Order: sequence, then C-alpha cells, then structure tokens
Amino acid sequence: MVGACAAAEQHTVSLQAQKRRPSCSAAPPRCGGEPGCERWGAARGEQESRCVRAAAGSRAGPVREAAAAMGVWWGPVVRVLVLQAAWALVGGQVRYSVPEEAKAGTVVGRLAQDLGVEAGEAEARRLRLVSQGRRASVEVSGASGALVVSSRLDREELCGKSAPCALRLEVLVERPLRVFHVELEVTDINDNAPLFPAARKNLSIAEFTTLPGSRFPLEGASDADVGANAQLSYTLSPTEHFRLDLQKSNERNIVPDLVLTKALDRESLPVHRLVLTASDGGRPSLTSTMELVVSVLDANDNAPQFNQSVYKVQLPENAVEGTLVTLLNATDPDEGINSEVTYTATNFIPRSGRDVIAVNPKTGEIRLTGSLDFEEVSIYDFRIEARDKGWPPLSGHCSVELEVLDVNDNAPEVWVTSLSVPVPENAAVGTVVALLSVSDRDSGANGRVRCAVWPAAPFGLVSTFAGSYSLVLREALDRERVSEYEVEVRAEDGGSPSLRARRGVRVPVSDVNDNAPAFAQAVYTVLARENNAAGAELARLWARDPDEADNGRVRYSVWEGGVGAVASAGGGWRPASSYVSVDAESGRLWALQPLDYEEVQVLQFEVRAVDAGEPPLCGNATVQLFVVDENDNAPALLPAGSGGGGPGPGTSGEAASGPESGALWAWAAWGTPAGQVVAKIRAVDADSGYNAWLRYELWEPRGKSPFRVGLYSGEVSTARALEEADGPRQRLVIVVRDHGEPARSATATLSVSLVEGAETALAAVGSSSLSRAGLRPAEGGAAATGAAATTNVWLVVAICAVSSLFLLAVVLYGASRWAPRAGVLSGPGPATLVCASEVGSWSYSQRQSRSVCVADGAGKSDLMVFSPNFPPPPGPAAKEMPPEPPALLDTSFEPFAINVEDGLSTLLR
Repeated sequence: MVGACAAAEQHTVSLQAQKRRPSCSAAPPRCGGEPGCERWGAARGEQESRCVRAAAGSRAGPVREAAAAMGVWWGPVVRVLVLQAAWALVGGQVRYSVPEEAKAGTVVGRLAQDLGVEAGEAEARRLRLVSQGRRASVEVSGASGALVVSSRLDREELCGKSAPCALRLEVLVERPLRVFHVELEVTDINDNAPLFPAARKNLSIAEFTTLPGSRFPLEGASDADVGANAQLSYTLSPTEHFRLDLQKSNERNIVPDLVLTKALDRESLPVHRLVLTASDGGRPSLTSTMELVVSVLDANDNAPQFNQSVYKVQLPENAVEGTLVTLLNATDPDEGINSEVTYTATNFIPRSGRDVIAVNPKTGEIRLTGSLDFEEVSIYDFRIEARDKGWPPLSGHCSVELEVLDVNDNAPEVWVTSLSVPVPENAAVGTVVALLSVSDRDSGANGRVRCAVWPAAPFGLVSTFAGSYSLVLREALDRERVSEYEVEVRAEDGGSPSLRARRGVRVPVSDVNDNAPAFAQAVYTVLARENNAAGAELARLWARDPDEADNGRVRYSVWEGGVGAVASAGGGWRPASSYVSVDAESGRLWALQPLDYEEVQVLQFEVRAVDAGEPPLCGNATVQLFVVDENDNAPALLPAGSGGGGPGPGTSGEAASGPESGALWAWAAWGTPAGQVVAKIRAVDADSGYNAWLRYELWEPRGKSPFRVGLYSGEVSTARALEEADGPRQRLVIVVRDHGEPARSATATLSVSLVEGAETALAAVGSSSLSRAGLRPAEGGAAATGAAATTNVWLVVAICAVSSLFLLAVVLYGASRWAPRAGVLSGPGPATLVCASEVGSWSYSQRQSRSVCVADGAGKSDLMVFSPNFPPPPGPAAKEMPPEPPALLDTSFEPFAINVEDGLSTLLR
C-alpha cells in the first residue's frame, strides 16, 4: 500500500511538470482589435484544455498498471489512490484570453473539459463561477460546461491604463467539492478615440502688431486605450496665416504649438476658425477635433460705408405719422468706438421735406413726422451722412429718394351742370334730360371713373367726352304709371378698394292727354221698377281717366249715336234720352219719366265719357235697363172664342158672353156625370210673372154647388151628377185674381142652363149660328168619344211641353245659381237677366213668355224663365216688321206644376 501511494505521488509530480511545458503555457499574442483575434483566444483555450487532458491521461496510466499488478484485492486501495491523483490534477491553474467588447454568448473556453469533468457531468456536479465582489461579465454554461461571455467587457472600465488586464476567477465543482482558479485576460481593442480637454479654444491676436513666427502653445489630447492604440498624432486645417509645430514633452507625450506665418487684418477676416485633429495609432485609426477661434483685435483704419449709394423708397400717401420710411445701413469694418456711427439728414428738396421726414442719429431709421399728399408733392430728395467716433473721425454719404404713391383717397365728384325738367311723358327716346360732369383728383386707375344710372330704366348715360355725360331717355315714359323719377347717378373709380359717389336727380314727368276715360264695366245692368217717380236716381256710372288736371276731368252724356232707341207701345221709335238722363259731372243716371213695363221691358243705350284734354278723348259703356214689373193691371175677361183654341177634354160648351160685360152663360144636360167640363172662363193680365199668374175662385153660390172651378185653368165642371132638383138654371159668380202684391181681381157671372138631352142636341145643331156668341151645345155618343181622343192628344203634347220646360228651367236655375254674380252678359247675341222676387224667379221676353204654375200655393219655390230679345235699331226694316205683341199661351189643356224644391212634376186636374 505504501508502494502504491509512492507511485501515485510520483505521477502527480510528473503531471505538475507537464503543466509547465511551454507548448501549453505560452502566453498568447496581444490582440489589437484585428480580425481573428477573438477566434484565436477560443482556439488557445481549446489547446490548453487538451494539454490538461493529456497530462491527466499520462498520469493515470501508471496508476492503472499498478492496480492491475496488485490484483483484485487491491481494487479499493487503487480507487483511493486514483482519487487523490485526480484532486492533485484539478488543483492546477487554467488561463484564457478574450478581446474586450466581445459579444454576449461568445465561448471563451471549454472549462469542463479543461478541468477534467466528463461530458454531461458539468450540470450534475454544479460547475459554476464564484463571484469575488465585482462583475466578471462571464459565466459557465450549465449544459456544455463552457465558459461564455455574459455581458459587455470593457477593458478600460476593468483595468484602466494597466496592461495586461487579467481577471482571476474561481470555479466551484461539487461531488466532491473542489475550487479551481482560472485566469481570464481581456485584451485591448481600439474602441476609444482621442479626447481634447475642450471642444473649443479662443485666442486673441492684434492686427498688424503681432509679427509672423509668434508661437501659441496648445493643450494636447488623451486616449484611454493602451499601447499602439494610444499613440497620438496631430494635424491642422489648411490656412495661410498659421502652421502647427509638434513638441515632445516626454517619450510618450507630444505637445502641439500654433505658429503665426502671416500678419493678420481684422477688416479682411476678423476671426480665424481652425480645426486641430488628433489621431491614434489603432487600426482603424480614431480621431478627435478641437476648434481654434482666433479673434483679430481692431484699429480705426476704415470709414463708414453705406450698402447703397442711393436709397429709393416708395410709400403710399396714406402712410400714418411714424411710419418707417427705410432703415439705413452704414457699416464700419472697425470695431468698438471706431465702428460707432451717427446719422444726419441734409439737403432736402423740396424744403418742406424737413417737416415730413426725420432720421434717428443712432439707428439710422428714417420715419415720417408729417402726412404725405400725392396731389401736393410726389417725390422727396435728401442726403444722409454717417460719421464714426474714431480719431480722426471718418464719414460716408448716400442719397435717399422717397416716392409718394397715389392711393385711392379721393372719391369721385359728380355735378349736374344742366337739367331740363319736367319731361313730358310723350318725349321721344334719346331726349337729353340733364348734363353731368364727373372728376376724380386721384391719378392712374384711381382716377378713372365709371358712371352708371340707377334705376337702369328708363334713363341712361351717354359719354360725350372725358368727364362729361348726358342723361338721356332710353324708354318711353308713362306718367300714369310713374309720375316722378328719383334718378341716382353713381360714379365709381378704378381703385382698390374703389370709392363711390352718388348724385340724385329728380325728374318729374308732365302729363299729356294720352288716356281715354274708361268705365269700370263695359256693360252696366240696371233694374228699375215701373211707375217710378220722374227724376229718381237709377244708377251711378263712373269712368276713370288716369290723366291729371283737365286731361282727367270727365263729363258724361247719353250718346244718341249708339243703340239707344226703343219701340213705343203706340208705334214708332223713341230715343233713350226721352226716358233717362246722365248727370254730366257725377255720372248719375236719372229717370226722366215713369217707366211702364207694359210699354218698355228693356232699355239699352250707351253712355259716353269725354275728358277735357286737347284733343279730347272719350270712352263708352253700354247700359241695359230692365224694367221690373209692378202689379198695376187687374185681370181682364176675354170674350168667348178669342182664345182660338178648341174645347178641352170633357167640355160640353164654352162660356158665352152676354149682352153685358162680365155676364156669361152655358148649357148643361141633366144627368151629366161629375167632372164634366161645361164651360171655361178666359182672362188675361197685362202684367208679367207673378203679377200675371191668375187663379179662379167660385165666389157664389157658396156651399153645396153642383159646379166647381179649376183653380188655375178656369174650367167650370160638374162637382156631381146634375139632377132636376138643381133647377133649370145655376148662377155662378167667379172671381179671377192675380198673384201680385196687392192682388188685383175681376168678377165674371156665368149662367148655366140645365136642359133635357134633346134640347142639348138641338143646341148642338144651332151651334154653328151661335159660334160667334161662343155657344156650343153638349155633344153625346160618338161626339163625346171623339172629344176624349182629342183630349188625349192634347194631353200628350202638354206633357212633352212640360218636360221640355222643366229641363230648361233646371238648366237656367243651375246657371243662375253657380254662375258668377255679375249681372251683365256682354258680347253678341241676346242678353238674359234672371230676376228674383219673394214669390219665385221669373223671366221676361218681348216675343213670348212661358208660365209655370203651382197648384197648391207653393208659389215661393216656383220658377219662370225668359230670354229677352232687344228691339232692333230704328230703321225701315223695323218699321216694316213691327215687333209682335206678347201672345198669351193657350191654356185649354190641363195645367201642370213644377216644384223646384222637391223636383216632382204632378199633373193637376
């Protein structure tokens, strides 16, 4: 066992000797930042690791041979000796080299292999670095056991200017616990540029007094790197006045000096700016600069100089007091008191410029002290002197020319030199109304004036020559539309902004008689009741003449030359002026005499309005005077046979007139059934409408009379069958009344003789001889049947006529209801007037009339329609064909009624 320990110790000594071999422990070359330096450090680490492993292998070989020779029983002893040899091996020192600023993660060396730790055991045995108070910037990779860079390596921060820069590290491994010493050398690279103590250095050198060859020491730069990277050299920027001289203060430091080579001139170049550059010896070389500012001291050898010999300035005339005209700039190349300049203004042209312009002696500012007026002075000339304060004082001069610019500060002026008013309204287009003069004190575009007239019509401006205009008539005038014009002449100059002037001209228009009187209506419709009092006012006419004075004064008259004559009832034609008159001043229409509807229903004439102008003008209007009927005529009984119509149905005879007025008689046979017509009373009323609507009443006998009278037909019929007890004769008193207010009436006495049937036939045989008297015996048998057939025919005709009249009445009623309310229908053809009264609506006609009756007394809802035809003008044709009198419609057929309220038509018997 002792021999085995001795052998192990011998191998350990041998291992320590091998560790000192030069091949494994030779110092690495210095890394100066050149490419490949970092890779060489890693390779050298690998080489050292291989050396350590080889030494360990050479030492372990004899141990293993001794263990084998001693046999199996010596196995535990051999393992103890091998362990001791391994601890001795690990106790050696490992050295690595790495350049500064290596990137994080760079492998410095395979530490686990170099320490003899098997691959894969580094992490299990917790191979790690132990900190010794400062940051190492390296760490052990747990997986591979390699030593890698963990953070930035800065040699200057770690070691400063010391060289070489070696870091001592302790490595700890467990199982068993061991400590190893590792030396890490950080090599320098050129990562620091030279540094001057200041970025700028100021020097002051007097001009002309400092001679060439003068020296000015400068402070050199320093470099934080070491070795060749810290060896500095200096250069100076090119200049003809200075050069650089390098002096060695010791073997390591070089100090630069600045040497003057040419005299300085401050006015030529008051400040010289130079650049001193320091470069180190690294690869690549780094540099640093310092600016040298050389200020040249002054002497008074220069006079002030203006930058311009003549200053030309333009100012608008509206510039306010205190406005800066210009700022003079006189420079003196000298400095200090030698360059201080004062300014003075002299030689003003015109002399009034002294009151307008002033110069500041210190700043050279020229300002206005008064107001400018282009219209008075347009240009000011004066001189400026600049003098410095050196000794002897030196001075410079310049001229200033101030041009005043015109601004639009004067508005145009308009004068009316001639005015011809009033202007007659019939003045021709182009008539000159006024002469105008326009001017503007400004010049150029500011003095160019444009003129216009407002309103643009009916007047216009015509330029005769510069600044003169004529106000002329462009359109025809109408005094009735505009009697006076307020014309405004507007003048505007061409400035910006433009100025305007206005001149009002009042132009009255004088009247001429160019308007005829005009009535408010072309046709006037006038309603007048008959029997009116003479002198009664019928209507008031009014014609308007828009002219003034005598041209608008109107006089009225009935024009005899128009349609103004009517046919009189007694024959012949009478002029309208015999019925009516018009007041010449007021236009009132008067009645000269009472009007009679039975004589004149419609009076149409013309009224003329004439003004008092020269020549006089006139206007016409048509007046249609409708005479409204009054109930001034009582019903009149007609003699038998005057109606011209046959007997009505069932009539046995007509009433025959007797020897005295109002006495009538008729025949009837005993046994005549009820409803048989025995006679018919005929009566007419000269009035019209309701006033002519007649009704018949049986006045006597009252009570149970065998006869009755048709209310509106006048037919006397049997109320029952006639008997012998009724006596041979019946005396009937019949009253005929109209519907006027108040009602008028007439009385007829009818004697009815009751005879036998043979006597009735005998009366029929002698009816031919008695036809003049109106006696018609009652017929029987076949004659009665023929009379019934005739009655049916008349009934059909009556129904057709009634239907036609009903339709016409409805149409006319609707037209009067919804048509415009104007009562005048103008134009060719007959005019129609619908007049309403409290008993209904009626219409009138000169040629014919139609009456519609209501049997049950509902008179206020009934309607009568007429279409008036005006009488033709007087002449031969009119005299040959006199107008027909109104013909009364035969009422022998059964009467009918139209009720407008309920629209029902009922046949009345």
